[in-house]
Parts: sequence; structure tokens; C-alpha cells
Amino acid sequence: MRYGLIGEKLEHSYSKLIHEKLGHYSYELIPLAPEELKPFLKEGDWNGLNVTIPYKQTVLPYCDELSEQAAQIGSVNTLVRRADGSIFADNTDHDGFRALAGEAGIDFRGGKVLVLGSGGTSLTACTVIKEEGGRPVVISRSGDDHYENLHRHRDADLIVNTTPVGMYPNTEAQPVDLENFPRCRGVLDVIYNPFSTRLILQAKALGIPCSGGLTMLAAQAKRAAELFTGLSLPDGLIRGIRDDLINDLSNLVIIGMPGCGKTTVGKQLAAELGMDFADTDEEVEAASGLSIPDIFEQMGEDVFRKMEAEQTQKLGRENRLVIATGGGVVKDPLNYGRLKQNGILILLERDPQLLSLKGRPLSKDREEVMELYRERIGLYEAFADLRIMSNCSIEEVVKHIRERIGK
Repeated sequence: MRYGLIGEKLEHSYSKLIHEKLGHYSYELIPLAPEELKPFLKEGDWNGLNVTIPYKQTVLPYCDELSEQAAQIGSVNTLVRRADGSIFADNTDHDGFRALAGEAGIDFRGGKVLVLGSGGTSLTACTVIKEEGGRPVVISRSGDDHYENLHRHRDADLIVNTTPVGMYPNTEAQPVDLENFPRCRGVLDVIYNPFSTRLILQAKALGIPCSGGLTMLAAQAKRAAELFTGLSLPDGLIRGIRDDLINDLSNLVIIGMPGCGKTTVGKQLAAELGMDFADTDEEVEAASGLSIPDIFEQMGEDVFRKMEAEQTQKLGRENRLVIATGGGVVKDPLNYGRLKQNGILILLERDPQLLSLKGRPLSKDREEVMELYRERIGLYEAFADLRIMSNCSIEEVVKHIRERIGK
């Protein structure tokens, strides 16, 4: 083993995918329990390592030399074993955080910046903020500034989340409500899984400039690869790798009226793209042991919507799925975030007169269909990233979708 990532829980890391795009070297994910850390650093077969939670400070005693940047921050995320066996440590998160702020066009100068969290990434963020003339205020679970007295900081100009709150699999969580910070003019979240956390989605909804952690991940990896190989790599790789990951890993979520062909189109699309397929209605039926019409008849629509929301959240936080949703998924506004966090939302638009009525508990005749259409069309449009006409054949619909998403 030559290069890799060490940490405690790594099953959902994208680092291997990124480094395979950056360099011609073997790169592996290496989960280590605390008692395994020292033996691996001393005796393991490695030339270079990235370091993640919870070891960014734990590894410091085993390092023979720190870069000026790493020494200033007091936390490292990249280790290089030299020819003489000594370990050099650097903090490429510093480069990553600068790229993250730059992507969102955020200027820290003169700003009061709430930095949520007090771990290794928080130290990095605070260092960059100070270098750029900002005033970081660290919010942690203890100390003078904590989550119980956040009201003292309603005047914050910028908010940076360095905590794991909102990270996969607990993607429903959000560290703060941006409505409580009326002066906020920028939001950064170092979380990259999901692509868009609840915090980032709220910032977008409020029109606040923001950026999620995938850019930071790609930028720090690019700098780490330079340390591993001794080669200088172009900065343009950062955006390219980020965009490639989003393109490769995003879910394709199909929404639209009951009977518009979501499931049929979804299955065909998944087959052509080599992706897995899931249907929220089928997931509800499997979980409940009842058909959709039986759920409506025996338990009512409210119970069904709760079941639907649970399955929507479960599927929406995964990657590389084609997801066909129930026609009423747009009735719950929270489902937008559940589907958007890792997804591209595609609205299938079909002439209401052509919609199938078979097995539809809320649209049993054309009059009901038109009433549902008038009720929901605005919701569909608000959810959708893309709109695709589906009056044509399945093959043509799938072709149009692939053309629009570039696959």
C-alpha cells in the first residue's frame, strides 16, 4: 500500500475516487481504530497519507516535521514519508478552505464569522479567516460561545459549518437556522456528503451566497497529490473533479403527475446509464406490506404521506440512483430537500388527457385528474431542475433526458 486515507469511519468517503483522477498511484481507504493508529504510522506500508476525523490532531506526536502552515493551525491532514523514514506533515485543508470561500465569492475582511465546531477543520477555517482579515467566533458545545446563546451573535456576517451535523446518514439535521441571522451574507459548509446539506439548501433559498464541501475536498486533494508526487498540478483540475463527481454520483429524480410514465421511464433510463433504480411507491409497499390503494383505504392519505417521506429521505441521501417518485411527493415541501440534496429533479410533463388512471387512488376519472393537475403543477415546477415533455415514446423521453443531463 502506497497512498491512502486514514480515519475511523470511511465507508462513504470520495477520496479514492478523487485521487484516482489526480495521480497514477494506488490510493486506498484505510479505516483505523484508535489503538491501530500508532502501529500503522510506524510500521505500515505507505508513502503518503491523508488524515480525517478523528485523527487530524492525534497524529501530531508521530510527525518529525510540520509545515509552517500546519504548525500555525495545530492540525494536519496530509503525511508524507520521506526516504529516510521521517514523517513530514502539512495541512492541505488550508488550500481547500480558501478554494471553498473563493467559489462562493466570500470576502472575510472585516466580517464577524461564526465558525460552528471546534475540531481540526475549525482550526483551519479560523486561520484562513484571520489571514483574510475576518473575526472568527468559534461556537462549540461548551465554552463562552455555544449553541444555547447563539442569540448573542445575530449580527454575524458569515457562517461556516465545520461540524458533522447534516452529514450522511443524518442528512435531515441542520446546525443553525439562517433565519436567525438577518445580516448573514455568506455560508460555507465543509460537508460534502450530501452535495447540498440542509444548511446549504436554506442558504440558496434565502439568496445567500454559499458553497458546499465538495470543492474543498477536491482542492485539498489536489494539493495533497502535489505533495505525494512532487509534481505541480493545474488549479483547473479542482472544478473539473468536482463537476465529474457530481455528474457521476448524482441521483436522477423523476417527478410528475400520476400516470405520466415515471416508473417506466426511470427503469429504462437506469438501464441505459448503468444505474440502480428505485421507486418510492414500491418502497412504501415493501415496507408496509400493503398496496398503495390499500394504504389509502385502510389508513388514509396522511399516513401514506408519512411513509412516503420516510422512503424519500432514505433514497434521497444515496448516490447513483434513478428515483421514480409518487405523484404527490411535492405536497410535502420537506421532500424537496430530501430529493435535492444529492439529486437532479426532472419533471415529466404529459398532457393530462393522456395520463393513465389505473390504480390511482386520487385520480380515478378525468375530472379528478384535471383537479389534481391544477393543484400540483405549480409545485412540480417549483421542485424541477429540468422539464421534459413525455407525450412521445419512452425511448424518445429517455433520449431527451440524456441529452439534457449530458449523459
